[in-house]
Amino acid sequence: MNAHDKTLDCLTIGRSSVDLYGGQIGGRLEDMRSFDKYLGGSPTNMAAGASRLGLKAGVITRVGDEHMGRFIREQLQREGVDVTGVTTDPERLTALVILGIRDEDHFPLIFYRENCADMALSEDDIDPALIARTRSIVATGTHLSHPRTEAAVLKALGLARKGGARTALDIDYRPNLWGLSGHGDGENRFIASEKVTAKLRSTLNLFDLIVGTEEEFHIAGGTTDTLEALRQVRAVTAATLVLKRGAKGASAFTGAIPDSLDGGIAGKGFAIEVFNVLGAGDGFMAGLLKGWLDDAGWAQALTYANACGAFAVSRHGCTPAYPSLEELRFFLKNGATTPALRKDEKLEQVHWSTNRAGDWPEIRIFAFDHRIQLEDMAAETGADAAAIAAFKRLCLKAAVAVAGSDGGFGILCDNRLGRDALYEAADTGLWIGRPAEWPGSCPLTLEQELGADFGGLSEWPAGHVVKVLCFYHPDDPPDLRQQQEETLHRLFVATRRHRLEFLLEIIASKSGDTDDATLSQVIERIYAIGIYPDWWKLEPLTSEKAWERVCGVIERHDRFTRGIVILGLDQPEETLIESFRTAKAFPLVKGFAVGRTIFGQAARLWLAGEISDDQAVTVMRDNFERLCSAWDQLHPEMSHAEEALS
Repeated sequence: MNAHDKTLDCLTIGRSSVDLYGGQIGGRLEDMRSFDKYLGGSPTNMAAGASRLGLKAGVITRVGDEHMGRFIREQLQREGVDVTGVTTDPERLTALVILGIRDEDHFPLIFYRENCADMALSEDDIDPALIARTRSIVATGTHLSHPRTEAAVLKALGLARKGGARTALDIDYRPNLWGLSGHGDGENRFIASEKVTAKLRSTLNLFDLIVGTEEEFHIAGGTTDTLEALRQVRAVTAATLVLKRGAKGASAFTGAIPDSLDGGIAGKGFAIEVFNVLGAGDGFMAGLLKGWLDDAGWAQALTYANACGAFAVSRHGCTPAYPSLEELRFFLKNGATTPALRKDEKLEQVHWSTNRAGDWPEIRIFAFDHRIQLEDMAAETGADAAAIAAFKRLCLKAAVAVAGSDGGFGILCDNRLGRDALYEAADTGLWIGRPAEWPGSCPLTLEQELGADFGGLSEWPAGHVVKVLCFYHPDDPPDLRQQQEETLHRLFVATRRHRLEFLLEIIASKSGDTDDATLSQVIERIYAIGIYPDWWKLEPLTSEKAWERVCGVIERHDRFTRGIVILGLDQPEETLIESFRTAKAFPLVKGFAVGRTIFGQAARLWLAGEISDDQAVTVMRDNFERLCSAWDQLHPEMSHAEEALS
C-alpha cells in the first residue's frame, strides 16, 4: 500500500472509558453532587483531539456491550473518529473514571477498570488491513502493563513499522494501573518500579516519537534525575523525545541529550490559569501529532501542542476542552483577553460553534410544537384537550415516514402537550427542537418547566435544541425591548451552560410594519447584546434585498452559524414554496420549519372524529413530503457574499 492509500493519519491504541466529572469545583470528590459525562481514556481523547484539528484519526480499543460502550462509539463518530478498530466485548463492562477538581494542585480520580473491556484487547483485535491504512500508530503505556494487551500493541507496532508508518508512545504512567497502588490513589503520578522501567525500556526502540512528563521519563529511564533519565532512554532509542515541563512548556530532543533541559527545541508557550490538568497531556499530544504528521517542524508542533494543552488546562473535562483547527488558529493569531481561557467570550464562541456535533447542510423540519393553536382546535371541535398528546404522536409518525433512513429531517415538539411524542423521537435520528417560550407571550415569558433560574434545562437530553419565539420589532417601546432582551440573554447563557444548541425565532411582522431592513436590524441588535444563536428561524422574506441584508449581518457576526430555517405562519403551500424559491438563492438558508400548513387540516378533522389515525398520518405525510420535494427541487445559487469571496 502506497502513501496515497493511507486513509488515516493516526491510529491510537489502548484504553477507552467514560469520564464522570464532578460538577462542583473546590471540594472533595466525596462531596460532589453531580457529574458531567464525557469521553475518556488517553488514546480515545487523543484521537478525538486530533480529529478536531483536521487529522483523520481512528482508535483501536474495546468497549462493553452496554450503554456506556455505545456512548463511546457514538461520541467518537460524532467527533469524526474512525471506529473500525473499536471492538464490542460481550462479557466485560466499559471502563469508568470518576474525577474531580479540588484546587489547582489536586485532581482526585478513581479508575473503575476491574476486568474492563479495553484491557481484554488482544492480538486478534489487530486487523492488518486497518494498520495498513494509517500513517502512524500511537500507543500509551498502560497497555504495556498486561501480557494480553501488550501483545496487541506489539503486533500493531510491528505491522506499522513493516508498512512504513510512524510510531509514537505517550508514556502515560499511572502507577495504580500497573498495580503499584490502591484504587484511592488514582491521582498519584509516580512510584518508582524496576519492573515497570524494564518493561518500558524493552519497547522504546520501537518508536519514532516518545512523549512524557518528567515523572514519566523518570520511570522510563529508571532515575529521578531528569537529564540522566533522558540519557538512559536515548541509550536504547533514536526516537525524538518530547519532554512536557508544565508551565515551562515542552522541549524536543532529536539527538544527544544536552547538559540542560533548556537545550532542546522549544515552541511558543502560553501563560494561562491552571483550572484542570486532567486530560491536558492528551490535548497536548493531539496538537503535537498535528504538527508532527504535517511535517511542520518541532518548534511549530510544540507550539500547537502547548496551545492545545493550554485549552485543556483552562476548561472542564478532557475531550470537550480540546480546540478545533479554526479555534487553534484564532487563538494563535489573536491570543486571549484573560488567562482563564474559558472566560474569554469570543474564544468560547469559536470553541462552541466549531466543535458542535453533526452537520446539517439542509434541514426539513415538521413543526408541531404548537400549543394554543391545537388547544383552540380541540375546543372548536369539542374534543378532549388530552387528545392533543395522541395527535402529536401521529405527527411524529408522519415525520418519520417521510424521513425514512435519510438525514436532514427534524421535528419541533413541546414537552407539555407533546411529551409522549418527544420521548418516542429519541431513537428516530431526527433533529429535535423544543420550545422554551410560553406560547404567544409578549413580553417574552418562558415555559414553567424551565424554572425561575432556567435550571429545568438540566433535564433536557443532549441533542435537544432550545427553540424560543420572540415577537420583536425595532420600533418596540424601550422598556419592552429591554425586558425581552434580558430574558433572551439569560436563556442563551443557560443553554450554553447546559451544552444545548439555541434556535432563535423572530417574528417582527405582528408587532409593526416591516420593510427590507427590519429583520436585519433585529438580528444586528441580537448580536450586539451578546447572543449567538446556533440557528435562526425567520419569517419568509419576499425580496432578495431583504435576504441579502439578513445573511450579510449573520455572516459578518458569526460565520460558523448553523444557518436559517424558514417558518410557515400558516401560509398556503403554494405561497410557502414561492418563498422557498427566493430564499434558496442564499446558502445560509438551510431549510424550513413548517407546522400548520402540514398538520392544520388533519388536526381539525381528526379532533372532530372525521378521519382515523392512519388517515391523519397519511394527510400529514403527503403534505410534508410535497414541501420537502419542492425544497429539494430548487437549486441554490451562489450568494452575493460567496461571489465576493471567490
